[in-house]
Amino acid sequence: MENTNLFEGEVLLVNKPLGWTSFDVVKKIRNLLRNYFKVKKIKVGHAGTLDPLASGLLVVCTGKFTKRINEFQAQEKEYTGTFSLGATTPSYDLETEVDEIFSIAHIKDEDIHAATKKFIGTIEQFPPIFSALKKNGERLYEKARRGELVQVDARQVHIHEFEITRKEMPEIDFRVVCSKGTYIRSLAHDFGKELNSGAHLSALCRTRIGNFHLNQAIDIEILKDYFETQDIPTCDV
Repeated sequence: MENTNLFEGEVLLVNKPLGWTSFDVVKKIRNLLRNYFKVKKIKVGHAGTLDPLASGLLVVCTGKFTKRINEFQAQEKEYTGTFSLGATTPSYDLETEVDEIFSIAHIKDEDIHAATKKFIGTIEQFPPIFSALKKNGERLYEKARRGELVQVDARQVHIHEFEITRKEMPEIDFRVVCSKGTYIRSLAHDFGKELNSGAHLSALCRTRIGNFHLNQAIDIEILKDYFETQDIPTCDV
């Protein structure tokens, strides 16, 4: 694949590292392309935000393929990760400190597997108040960080598959296949409630978006080398 196609339009599959925002990845790639093609402007965008504390597959579109971002965003997604039982946080993940502790002594293996079945199908879910959703023109997390009370409306999402892959209490690993708009942090919070306890998300990796898989993705830290040594891996769509 010729690198010049990146200017006209391509799809890059990137393995987003922990600590990076999705915009950080887009900004990095945009700057690399600007320098490579010696231009001031080039279209670059991503198809589905990953939180800074999550890693995994980020679909990045350049040029004419930025027009297909909504199409890619709408596709089914797969995640793996870890729930930590017995404690909640305001952000439903590790962005904020634990605010409440719960007993897990009553939770049995069969309770955990039974709880997963309650979330299969179309469910109503409340997005975390620490999210990038906007209300009155402002991100919810900005309001939450100021300590403002925020009313968040429930939304319908669909969980296609939900399985437990490891149990070492208080941690349980999972795999989830879900629709656009699903917050795995909210799933963790609600899962804890279903077990008459509490839970928060302590690790998350996106492994698939539609037919795009994480094993096809390139690490952002080595992407720069491809501009100097070889053609950049892109994805047929």
